[in-house]
Order: sequence, then C-alpha cells, then structure tokens
Amino acid sequence: MDAGKKIKVLIVDDERAARQRLEDLLSREEDLQIVGQVASGREAIHAIGSLSPDLVFLDVQMPGLTGTEVVQEVGPEHMPAVIFVTAYDQYAVKAFDLAAIDYLLKPFDDERFEQALARVRQAISSREINELRGRLAALLSDTPQPTAPASPTPRYLERIGVEMRGQMRIVPVDQIDFITANGDYAELHVGDDALLIREQMQALAKRLDPGQFYRIHRSTIVRLDRIDTLLYGQGGDYAVRLKDGKRLKVSRNRREALEQRLGLTL
Repeated sequence: MDAGKKIKVLIVDDERAARQRLEDLLSREEDLQIVGQVASGREAIHAIGSLSPDLVFLDVQMPGLTGTEVVQEVGPEHMPAVIFVTAYDQYAVKAFDLAAIDYLLKPFDDERFEQALARVRQAISSREINELRGRLAALLSDTPQPTAPASPTPRYLERIGVEMRGQMRIVPVDQIDFITANGDYAELHVGDDALLIREQMQALAKRLDPGQFYRIHRSTIVRLDRIDTLLYGQGGDYAVRLKDGKRLKVSRNRREALEQRLGLTL
C-alpha cells in the first residue's frame, strides 16, 4: 500500500445495526475509506469484483451464502484482506483456520476493533496478503465448508466471548449460573465472577437453549439446573434459590411456565 493511499473497505453483514456499528467505527479512521456496504453473500461477490476493496469485513452467517462460501466463489487468489465478523464463536475459531487476518466476535468493543485494524495495517504494509491467500486456498481445498440450511434451524450458543482489556475470555454456557440485565449490557454470573457483555436480554434469551435457560424476570435469565428451591412468599411474591444459595426474583406471570420447565406440572 502506497504511503498516503487510503485503504478501501467493504462491509458485508445482513444485519443493518451491525453495518452501522462498523461504519461508525471506520469513519473515525483517516486512512480508511468505506467504498460499499452490502447485506448478502451474493452482493458481496459482486461488490468485491466491482469495487476492488483492500479490506472486507465479512459476516460469517448470512442467508443464502455464508462468508466462507463467498471466499470460495470469489477465489482465495482474488480475495482482499478479510476480517470475519460473527456472533458465534465456533465460527470465529474457523476464521483463523481459514487464514483470515482476524475476526470480530459480536458484540465487540472499540479496543478489540482497533486491534483488528492494527493487524490489517501490518499485513498490508508488510505485503502478507499474498501469503494469506495461499494459505486460504490450501485450507479451502481440504476443508468441507458449512452451507446455509434450506430452512432456518435453531442455533444456540455453546460459548460466549467476553472482551477483557485486550484479551477475550471464552465462557462455556454450561458454566453460567444466571444472567442479569445492566442497561444495554448483560452480566454473566459464573461462580463468583460477574462478566459484562454488550448484549440486550431479549436478544440473548433467543440465542440460549430454552431447554437449559429460562427468563424468570425481564432482567434475569437462569440456568434451570442451577435451581435448588422455589420460594413462595406472601402477597404472591416468588423467587428461586440456587444451589449456591443465591436468591433470584421470579415474575408472577412467569412462575407457572417456570414450573412447567422444571417438570413440576403436568
């Protein structure tokens, strides 16, 4: 990349909010220029060919074509630098296996974004892109690629990435005792630890296995096998006591459904 020449960036994500988030962050960088935004894999293939970006932020899971299928169709030898973006950490691990420069695990913070950009700048300035293309071509030829399902199927989180000052802690969901709301964030309670992630409760509840987790209150999700006792108070107040002794409030209108989830009613 010539000195003073801006890095041309293409954003590919089927979620409008995710595209806006990347646009906001990229607009702060003087050496970057957004040349396009698209919402599908098929559009991405066309945009890569017509816009010739230097860098693509590529969502992994999209309707139609996945991010790795986009790479396959374009051809590794023609791909610009790639940063994979995903909400599912199992795909993030594959991103490194596919020789992407980096990946961003949603929800990511500003510091993690800057780390990814630093790797891009280093790769472009040291001309590592051709080497990455070669590794990508070899891996794609040997590795079966995930295909989009013909009809939507539930995908539940197995692990959640928690950004912590320049590093990421991977938390298996089966270690989570309960989750509480904290404004626009959620707190994962793992033993004595409270780990903050940028995720709203409603969205998080949809991504957790309903056979393992239940939202007992608008601000609380609990892992069902952590519940030890149901507590019935006076005046219709309800709560649960977990196996470690913690008490969590249960909304009145969720008590019956909770009992059903626990197999206590017919």
